[in-house]
Amino acid sequence: MSALSAHYELPKNVERYLAALSELYGHEGKRQLQELIVNAGIVVHEGWSTDSWNGGTYGHALFLTIPKPLFLSCVKQKDELSALIATDLNKLHSFKNECIAEVFIDLAAGDNLDWRKESGLQTMGKRITSPDAIKRIWDDDCFRLFLSHKTEVKKETAELKAQLRAFGFSCFVAHEDIQPTQAWQDEIENALASMDGFVALLTDNFHESYWTDQEVGYAFARGVPLISVRLGKDPYGFIGKFQALSCSWASAAEEIVRLLLKNDRAFSAYIKAIRACPNWDAGNVLGLALRGVAGLSAQQVDDLISAYNETDELRGSFAFNGSKSGQYGPGLIAHLNRQGARQFRRSPQRLIEDAP
Repeated sequence: MSALSAHYELPKNVERYLAALSELYGHEGKRQLQELIVNAGIVVHEGWSTDSWNGGTYGHALFLTIPKPLFLSCVKQKDELSALIATDLNKLHSFKNECIAEVFIDLAAGDNLDWRKESGLQTMGKRITSPDAIKRIWDDDCFRLFLSHKTEVKKETAELKAQLRAFGFSCFVAHEDIQPTQAWQDEIENALASMDGFVALLTDNFHESYWTDQEVGYAFARGVPLISVRLGKDPYGFIGKFQALSCSWASAAEEIVRLLLKNDRAFSAYIKAIRACPNWDAGNVLGLALRGVAGLSAQQVDDLISAYNETDELRGSFAFNGSKSGQYGPGLIAHLNRQGARQFRRSPQRLIEDAP
């Protein structure tokens, strides 16, 4: 293949591999890298470099143009991030004699495709939440969950927020999180534009609030995971298309987490939470979500086992070790064994290992 007559395959397939890389970063909890490629405009410069190794290798340059807030948040790391993206893309594709030689991150706005919207990270219209606003609204390395509610249940909603935090979820509750000195509508829009998921707490008067319906519409348009919790009112309108949880305030947190564990970002946040388990009682609370563990990838199964084997407090909790199944459930091994052909057992050292 000569430089003049080269028929390149990698450049015309780069979007496919970027989509796969977005999913990989989402699973691994690498938010900054995923946000960068999700919101980037893509240009490939073919035949950027050549060398004579292995019959000749042709390198292409990938230009990622990103919105200003994202660019400013990563400008001091852009060389490192560029190198990581190039390395990870080259691990994914299998085109011989071609590679991504360099990735360049630049300041601009680009068009977005469907896979970006489906990631739940795509910004709405021209609104892009600044890094300062994100830091102010959300806890780091958590699944960002917007709780839409009526003022009359702000106490119950604040308690639900605290319960969900134990599972690795950072929740936005307007009446609790917005300071009097801030423009409250602007802050709500910042939260809606940067959330990972949305929960509508459907109490009797939910529909009477102009703002709750607006919030539901915003979440529906963004395409983030959306859950309605039936607390006196049935789902209606856009949200009527989604299955509602029928539960009490007392059980709402664990039911919400169980549903959201099907989302890679939520699962990654849960893994971080169980790795940081401070004591056996906290492990019993975290174990309430195990019934939602289903359809896991091989990597997610390994992540759960690794977290269990490396965390003494988790192994000591009844919900994870299964020693009091009548009260706390059958334990992690039982939940993993219902996943598929791969089976597990407890080793003499009380660790989880593959069964022969």
